[in-house]
Amino acid sequence: MITERKKQVLEAVIKDYVKTAEPVGSRTIARHYMPEYSSATIRNEMSDLEEMGYLTQPHVSSGRVPNVHAYRLYVDHLINDGLINPIKDTGTEKALIARLQQMEDVVCTIAQSLSDMCRYTVAVMLPRQKDLRINSLQLMPISSARALLVVLTDAGIIRDAVVQVSSELTADDLYSISRAMSERFSGRTLSEVQGLLQGIAIHAKLEPRVMQGVGELAKQMEKQASADQLRVFGSQNILFHTEFSDVEKARSFLSAVEEKQNLLKLMSRGVKQGICAYIGHENGIVELEDCSVVVASYEMGNGHRGSVAVIGPMRMPYQELLTTLSSTASILSGMLKNSLGA
Repeated sequence: MITERKKQVLEAVIKDYVKTAEPVGSRTIARHYMPEYSSATIRNEMSDLEEMGYLTQPHVSSGRVPNVHAYRLYVDHLINDGLINPIKDTGTEKALIARLQQMEDVVCTIAQSLSDMCRYTVAVMLPRQKDLRINSLQLMPISSARALLVVLTDAGIIRDAVVQVSSELTADDLYSISRAMSERFSGRTLSEVQGLLQGIAIHAKLEPRVMQGVGELAKQMEKQASADQLRVFGSQNILFHTEFSDVEKARSFLSAVEEKQNLLKLMSRGVKQGICAYIGHENGIVELEDCSVVVASYEMGNGHRGSVAVIGPMRMPYQELLTTLSSTASILSGMLKNSLGA
C-alpha cells in the first residue's frame, strides 16, 4: 500500500519532471518540495516507489522519472479527491464553446467583412439542417451537475446545449453515455434522430436528465430543420446609396431582408448555379424590384452547400462585385473544407 508520504514524494517527482523533463533526484525534492524531510529519507521513499512500479531510473547514478502508472495514480488523485474544480474553470468552458461554434462563425465573420468592404447588404445561407447527418454526440462536464451536450454534423455545424446531469456521474460515465448515443445516431439525419429519441428514452437505460436534454435540443433542431438558416449583415448599408434616400423605399427594403423567407428561396436557387445575379424584377421580390441580388455558392464538405449574396441597388459595379463574391465563396469553401479535413 502506498503511504501518504510516498504520494507526496511521487507528486513532487511528477511536478518537477513536467517542468524540467530531467530525471529528478532526492536532493531536488528535499530542497524545493519537502524541506521537512532529509534527502536520505526521500531517497528511500523513491527507491520504494521504483520497486512498486511507479518510478524508473534511466541510469544507475541518475534520478527517477515517473511512468504511466505514476501519472495514472496522480490523475486519479486529482479527480477523485476533488482537486479539480470545473465550476471555476470558466476560461475552458468559454474556449470550448467558442471552438465548437467555429464553423458558423467563419461563415458569418466573412459575410460581415464582405458587407463592411463593399458597403452593401450581405446575406449568408447555411445548409438545410434536415439534410445534415450526425457525426457524433458528446457530453462534456462543465460542473458537478451540468454537462455540455454537443451535436456535431458532417458539415461541421455544431448544436449545443447545457443539460443537467446527476452529480454522481463521472467524466467516464458521461463518455460512456456519449459513445452509446453516437453509436445509435451516427450517420443518421437530424429528422431520423428526432424519430429515434422517444424510443431510446423508453428502452435505453440512460441518465433521465441527459435524455431530457437530448430531447430539448432535438426540439430546437426540429424548429430549424425544415428551412435553411439565413443571416443578414449590413442592412443599414442601403442608406449610403442615393436610390434609397427616400424613407419609404428604405423601409420597404429593410422589411424585405428582415422577412427572409423570399430571400431564402432566391438564394436556394442560386446554390445550384454556382454564381449568378438576379437583377431588378428578376429576383421576384416586389420590395426588392429596384435591387440586384448577386449570389455565389460555397461548399461545407460532404456535398453540403450554402450561398452568400450581396444585395444592393441595380447600380452596382457588377464585374468587380462578381469577382469579389466569387473569390469570397472560393476562400470560404477552402477554409471550411480544410477545417473539416475534407
